[in-house]
Amino acid sequence: MQVIKTPIEGLLIIEPRVFLDARGYFFESFSQREFDEKVGPVRFVQDNESMSSYGVMRGLHFQRPPFTQSKLVRCVKGAVLDVAVDIRKGSPTYGQHVAVELTEDNHRQFFISKGFAHGFSVLSETAVFQYKCDEFYHPEADDGISILDESLGIDWRIPTDKAILSEKDTKHLLLKDFETPFTFNDNI
Repeated sequence: MQVIKTPIEGLLIIEPRVFLDARGYFFESFSQREFDEKVGPVRFVQDNESMSSYGVMRGLHFQRPPFTQSKLVRCVKGAVLDVAVDIRKGSPTYGQHVAVELTEDNHRQFFISKGFAHGFSVLSETAVFQYKCDEFYHPEADDGISILDESLGIDWRIPTDKAILSEKDTKHLLLKDFETPFTFNDNI
């Protein structure tokens, strides 16, 4: 696997080595040994999958301490624009984001460390999205910032009149009104 650094520390793009032939393709989607060696020691404890239609926007989600999560995300069918926003107080990149197109064809994965809010928009007719988490889901720690916060400067590549959001995702605070539980230098 190839690890590609992004402009924000804690966010990495991972490209697997894909073997193609007349039968199709094969690639190793995850190796704990290689991940530990190239990214760092992260113990994933839960795998999740969602299926969504074009225009669905999910996020920007995170879990508050002590139940913070790192995630390794990928799109196994269709295409999504995946986004992580730095919400670590004191970070030189606070409020900035990285957006990565994840598709069934490019096989890219996006590693999102603790201290980031995460979301995605569905660019294809449907998309199947999978992600690994290093902490179990805790509803009492579930939180987010507004996916519609224009101050973040995210181009979700979905026309506003086509965007489909859950009721929960329409109620998150804007970043300017949000008190972050994360600090840049914490080893969360």
